Amino acid sequence: MARNKNSNTNIALRKFKKDFRGVLCFWIIIFFILVSVFAYFIIPDKSQHANAGDLAIRSKHPGFTTAVLVFPTTTKPTWSAYWFGRKEAPEQVPLSQYTLTQDTLIYTPYTELQEGAQVKKLVLSGFSASERAALIQQKTYWLGTDNQGRDYYSRLVLGSRISISIGFIAVSISLLIGISLGAIAGYYGGKIDAFILWVINIFWSIPTLLLVIAITLALGKGFWQVFIAVGLTMWVEVARVVRGQVISTKQQQYITAARALGYSDYRIIMKHILPNCMAPVIVISAANFASAILVESGLSFLGIGTQVPTPSWGAMIKENYNYILVGKAYLALLPGLAMFSIVMCFTQLGNAIRDAFDVRK
Repeated sequence: MARNKNSNTNIALRKFKKDFRGVLCFWIIIFFILVSVFAYFIIPDKSQHANAGDLAIRSKHPGFTTAVLVFPTTTKPTWSAYWFGRKEAPEQVPLSQYTLTQDTLIYTPYTELQEGAQVKKLVLSGFSASERAALIQQKTYWLGTDNQGRDYYSRLVLGSRISISIGFIAVSISLLIGISLGAIAGYYGGKIDAFILWVINIFWSIPTLLLVIAITLALGKGFWQVFIAVGLTMWVEVARVVRGQVISTKQQQYITAARALGYSDYRIIMKHILPNCMAPVIVISAANFASAILVESGLSFLGIGTQVPTPSWGAMIKENYNYILVGKAYLALLPGLAMFSIVMCFTQLGNAIRDAFDVRK
């Protein structure tokens, strides 16, 4: 059986490699995952959640450049700061103009109205040579700033973490519950099957979004609460498919032989039945990954998903959809386009995997 299984897997893999769209979507997904993992290595705003902003430079156009006064901090960045941002980020002040002498910095904070701008002085006697050299930095906001004056590019990149994370965690929860209940119901049958099928039908009859909202409100608003809520609503389809596959597979002769050899039910299910039921589960997982991203974005748009200041594509659309009518539509369209791209890639990847495992093609 192991030889046949490996042979079928190799055949499916060769068929998948010939699917250009499936392979392209696979590598695009890998790119999104790498970007989300190494986000703080490629974004300019190193503060936690890329939340460092100034209202003086709110809603600036892409490519906006200004001088910024960066006050040095006494705390050194920890290991976690390179992956999750610095909790104590350096204070930054955008400048309209400045004059730097040997002992004094004379500067004017950035403002749209230059008339009446307040001129300030900063004595440099307490700064080292390296700190003086890093005081004034030229910063370019490649995608402009949002309505809070935060770097939009940094927020957009960090928003991918929420979408990728919600997909992995929600799908993992749905697979754990769905495969367990589906395998138990399909293998034992009888009253156990009837009870589990009754539970499945109850969850199936409740609208997904309504159920997610109810669970989110029960668990509370937050990062992990949303992940758990989405995962608890996506196991039903997995359980139904696994149940049907197990009912069909347990009738095979090699399962009868395994029982005759005295193997335990756990070993038969885990070693002999489930490995032969994974093809449709993989396809469903790809579709559920895309659905989880859309559900989380919808919840964030409604205000009951991930909470500020955590960047989320759905929340970013909510914050900036009003700008569609005032000439800055990109503030809402860019996170929407990013969401569309990753959802489309997962959908196409699921279709490619389905075609690869289809023996009729």
